[in-house]
Amino acid sequence: MKALQEFAARIPGDPAPVPGRFAFVLHPLVIADFARKFGVLRFAPPRALEWVARFVPPVVASHITGIRSVAGATAEGWFIGLPLTTRVLLESRPEFVYDRLVQCGHLAERLGARILGLGAFAKVVGDAGVTVAERLPIAVTTGNSYTAASAVEGALLAAGRMEIDLPRAHALVVGATGAIGAVCSQMLAPHVGVLTLLARNVERLESLAAKIRAAREDGRVPEVRVTTDVRRAVADADLTITVSSATDVLIQPDDLRPGAVVCDVARPRNVSRLVYEKRDDVLVIDGGVIEVPGEVEFGLDFGFPPRTGEACMAETMILALEGRYEDYTVGRDITLARVQEIDALARRHGFRVAGFRRFERAISEEEIARIKTSAARRALASFRA
Repeated sequence: MKALQEFAARIPGDPAPVPGRFAFVLHPLVIADFARKFGVLRFAPPRALEWVARFVPPVVASHITGIRSVAGATAEGWFIGLPLTTRVLLESRPEFVYDRLVQCGHLAERLGARILGLGAFAKVVGDAGVTVAERLPIAVTTGNSYTAASAVEGALLAAGRMEIDLPRAHALVVGATGAIGAVCSQMLAPHVGVLTLLARNVERLESLAAKIRAAREDGRVPEVRVTTDVRRAVADADLTITVSSATDVLIQPDDLRPGAVVCDVARPRNVSRLVYEKRDDVLVIDGGVIEVPGEVEFGLDFGFPPRTGEACMAETMILALEGRYEDYTVGRDITLARVQEIDALARRHGFRVAGFRRFERAISEEEIARIKTSAARRALASFRA
């Protein structure tokens, strides 16, 4: 009977008849996260603490319960804590990180999880989950497909909050020729008046632009431009999505026009923190906050409002609800068809973009109202000048 149930759970398009089971890898972004969890560690030298943490095995951080799809399926999962900071993950040999992530996967398997989601910078290192997936008996996903879908949806929602006239708006995708960037560009195109694609390789930019121009939706195609000039493109844009793989900051406070919206999907971030500190007239978001259906209890405070999480977490949950225990989004290539599929599955199960975040902090409607007021004031001052 158990074998029949598990076989039924793998049928694509049908909700899992038994609770879906998943695990998701979390890690501290910075060394200060250790101190917030274990107060006594704030006295430890940061580099020494990071070095010691390299030898600490992954642990079960919490049990996730209460996920219930509007389609009737249920799921449970576990947060697996990997005690490696962003700096350690990025500076270590990929093989070392692969080994630690495989340890996370084996722990997840022992708990009963059948798919493992890679969070934050755990999905950035090396080949973006390919090697980890090859070495594990359970499925793996980075969550990047739903990240792309929700980034475009979140950016469009943010533009609406800022009262940007989308059919006449000038949109920009920074890092447009990358896997996520190309998908975001194709999804964003039907909604705006002008779309600028920015990357380093002009030939690839022109190829993507031609593809977008040829894809007609309701007979409407925006004006599509290409450029390699970041500062000029950002200065002209009402709405920007950044997905560049550049390790340095690309957007500075003086680059943006008043009232602009920027959705920074890139990790490391493409937008300087100084934008948040110095510009009170622009809205910068990390992407949409995803509301999870049901009375979900995460068992862990990871900085999000109740019943909400990141899109990459949500993708792992959606696949568990569907019984889709397969390597879903691994590697650097993401197809538009897969992004559209996971977006449809998210809606089928009741996941939705519910809010915005910036630098790990929720952005309230009151703050958005203040940004709009400041933007109007600054635009008026510029016009009078």
